[in-house]
Amino acid sequence: MQNKKIVPVDLDSFPEVDALLQELGLGPFVRETVTSPVGRNNAWAGVTERGDEVFVKRLSGGEKDVASRMRRTLAFESYASAVGLNGVRRPALLGSDTEQRLLVFERIVDARTGAELMVDEEFSREQAREVGRTIGCLHGTPPHDVQALDGAPPPFPPLPYLRGLPMSTYLQASAGELEAWRLIQGDTVLIEALERLGEAERAAPRVPSHCDFRVDQLLIRSGDLYVADWEEFRLADPARDVGAFAGEWIFRSVLDLVTNRGEDVFADVEYTHELILQRGAEKMKRLLPLVREFWLGYIGAREEVDEGLAVRATAFAGWHLLDRLIAGAVSATRLSGIQRAAAGVGRTAVVSPEKFSLTLGFGDVA
Repeated sequence: MQNKKIVPVDLDSFPEVDALLQELGLGPFVRETVTSPVGRNNAWAGVTERGDEVFVKRLSGGEKDVASRMRRTLAFESYASAVGLNGVRRPALLGSDTEQRLLVFERIVDARTGAELMVDEEFSREQAREVGRTIGCLHGTPPHDVQALDGAPPPFPPLPYLRGLPMSTYLQASAGELEAWRLIQGDTVLIEALERLGEAERAAPRVPSHCDFRVDQLLIRSGDLYVADWEEFRLADPARDVGAFAGEWIFRSVLDLVTNRGEDVFADVEYTHELILQRGAEKMKRLLPLVREFWLGYIGAREEVDEGLAVRATAFAGWHLLDRLIAGAVSATRLSGIQRAAAGVGRTAVVSPEKFSLTLGFGDVA
């Protein structure tokens, strides 16, 4: 819920926002305080006439998708209240309007996102361990009411797409997206590995999970860590959240292939396989200790971790890079060398997770 100073989405076009704020007793937004955070949903952050700092989100998307995301968000709030989820800080939900697709949260003022800390190289090992402890607390809490939690598997990776895109998706895809899907669909070994991951996930224990876990979902203020955006919350394989955190740092290390963080910039370089391996190893050596700290915090917070978790998490970390490849290709006409490099690293983690898991620092489970 950290925001960037940009022109807010016109509140006059959404009178239901102020109407809900007034219904909650907060008063309408003070217009000159309002900013619009960047994201897939319409959102506003600012001060109400009563003086409350709030963040309002209006879910965007198809009716069925929005209904599911709203239901899961509210299910998380009910679950957290029922079990007393004290080990997981999150922005308080102040109110909602299902019909108008609105959610009102407290705004965590002066917080920095994990993504900002990552880019600024200020994400500490202590913070990484605290993130691991937080996710471990979430995963280690037994479901209060299994029937109330969504048990449907998350939609990604979309296994049917590995063999062929639906016509509707194909017609709407950019040239870059189509190139990314061709890269994946032409790799039989990768497809088989992703299908094995799907099978392993279905056989894995399911726990309460975030399922859309990224560093930009983390809000950090004065040493306090908050986890936001619970729209995909459900019972799921814990390896998804663990792998997502690792995947974020692997992806960052690949992006740093072309930065001068601590060295000269490699400009106009052809990224051969050998160069990618060399520079990738150097970049990972700098960042993967954060994954290790996360893992130590995670296993320290859970009483029991299943035997195959580390390997599945490694494969999901690899999928995270492939997912980033597809997402980044949406507005592209062709894939860049750095996107292909990320896909190559992700492929390695998916295809050979047993070998790659120790490199990530996943160990010492017993």
